[in-house]
Amino acid sequence: MGKLVALTLLGASLALIGERLLAFRQRINASREVEPVELPNCQLIEAIEAGSEDIDILPTGLAFISSGLKYPGVPNFAPDEPGKIFLMDLNEQNPVAQELKISDGFDKASFNPHGISTFIDKDHTVYLYVVSHPHLESTVEVFKFEEQHRSLVHLKTIKHELLESVNDIVVLGPEQFYATRDRYFTTFFLLILEMILDLRWKYVLFYSPKEVKVVAKGFSSANGITVSLDKKYIYVADPFTKSIHVMKRHDNWDLTQLKVIQLDSSVDNLTVDPATGDVLAGCHPNAMKLIIYDPRDPPGSEVLRVQNVSSEKPQVSTVYANNGSVLQGSSVASVYHRKLLIGTVFHKTLYCEL
Repeated sequence: MGKLVALTLLGASLALIGERLLAFRQRINASREVEPVELPNCQLIEAIEAGSEDIDILPTGLAFISSGLKYPGVPNFAPDEPGKIFLMDLNEQNPVAQELKISDGFDKASFNPHGISTFIDKDHTVYLYVVSHPHLESTVEVFKFEEQHRSLVHLKTIKHELLESVNDIVVLGPEQFYATRDRYFTTFFLLILEMILDLRWKYVLFYSPKEVKVVAKGFSSANGITVSLDKKYIYVADPFTKSIHVMKRHDNWDLTQLKVIQLDSSVDNLTVDPATGDVLAGCHPNAMKLIIYDPRDPPGSEVLRVQNVSSEKPQVSTVYANNGSVLQGSSVASVYHRKLLIGTVFHKTLYCEL
């Protein structure tokens, strides 16, 4: 009888594991092949060779780009170099990427930039907030941008017990921001197990000097985050469920989910088109190729545009798609005056004129 019970339990366990593995493969589009959607006027940006994980463009056309992310399970083409922040002026006819110098007194060697967000105060001073992972921890580094010298002055490091495994950030006021937690475990094996089991322990938090709190939870993976043009709605990307969560923002900074927009790609970072309010999503059409990297069969890239986000039936269209022959592992797309920048987790950056 005991052997029968043991065999029954073993069979049930194997069946559960098999079901979870199958569901996991479906969630990350393990068998999907990319249908190319090319743009006619594109070129790779020189100087950026180790990723451009996040991009934030000012209303003036200055684009900040985070590069050199070191992340569990993700390739890195410059493992011995610290992370960098690049600047591009999209008003130039042939914009180039320039590495921004960072002021002394900041530990540049451990700088590991991930998501970024800018804030402009009433005096038109620009501040750059950067999620960093020094020694695989999570901090938010605050810089002041010195446009005349094309440099960043480090102002402070923000730490908090809820700022764990932070992926992205969106700043709405001086030291007031939302941030996403994209994983619970830090080791690659446990991270994969977490994805297979679909442990929905991830959340969105609000931070201010006076209050820090979780404002939305239950995500498979809370990744990219951004805000609507009118500041009323927060958009959160969940790559494991291939979806965008539309959240209403309240005066006390709490968030209420209004809808979930389902996609067919693992969505990474989100930006908003300043001219239309559309959401642009950098996506991984086959996330398995990102998890298990093979340079002979690299991960592809995909950029999706979501129009009429607040309507009952938002329209989703493909702006760009490539099988990895040009651009590998797209993570973000940001637009300014019909000029498009597509960033990647660990690869290059593509500049296109629409």
